[in-house]
Amino acid sequence: MTNRNKLFTAHPWHGVHIGNGALEIVNAYVEIVPTDTVKYELDKESGLLKIDRPQKFSSMPPMLYGLVPQTYCGGRIAAFCNKKTGRNDIIGDGDPLDICIFTERPIAQGNIIVPAVVVGGIRMIDNDEADDKIIAFLKDDMIYNNWDDIGDVPNALLERLRHYFLTYKDIPGREKHQAQITHTYGKHEAYDVIRRSMDDYNEKYPS
Repeated sequence: MTNRNKLFTAHPWHGVHIGNGALEIVNAYVEIVPTDTVKYELDKESGLLKIDRPQKFSSMPPMLYGLVPQTYCGGRIAAFCNKKTGRNDIIGDGDPLDICIFTERPIAQGNIIVPAVVVGGIRMIDNDEADDKIIAFLKDDMIYNNWDDIGDVPNALLERLRHYFLTYKDIPGREKHQAQITHTYGKHEAYDVIRRSMDDYNEKYPS
């Protein structure tokens, strides 16, 4: 008898396992790639990839960008961000944990699952919401495979990431988007962020 669960595409957020190698290696769902001229994002209800908005200007992602399945940025992520920044007013953004994946191979489309090796992260606060970005590379990538921790990532690449995330929502002539990056952190802190987001997910969506 056919298993009906196998007849349908898994929801990228809820139906894909984070991976057996978590926290060092995670499955990542890719929403956008560097050549995309529109911003795609996961439609949380349907699990389909949707167009969020056209990229109005030349700001394009310098890496694969997506989310870590079965994670959620809730109370634990907010508390960790408050602790690290000395604030007490930050809340979680209510989204899956974001991830940036470097690879030297051109990947022409999103809506795919890739194995990603975690090396660090960026602590971003977007309109008083914790919005961490995990930094990783594609598993077995021939160029980036020697990265072990955030100190191995060239500062020029980190600056490119920071510039993208601090400017990609800005539109000339409108009020500047309120976002800031407070820290860049290493892999062990990134593991802690992933673990907390997994706990937030399990509380939000108990099995």
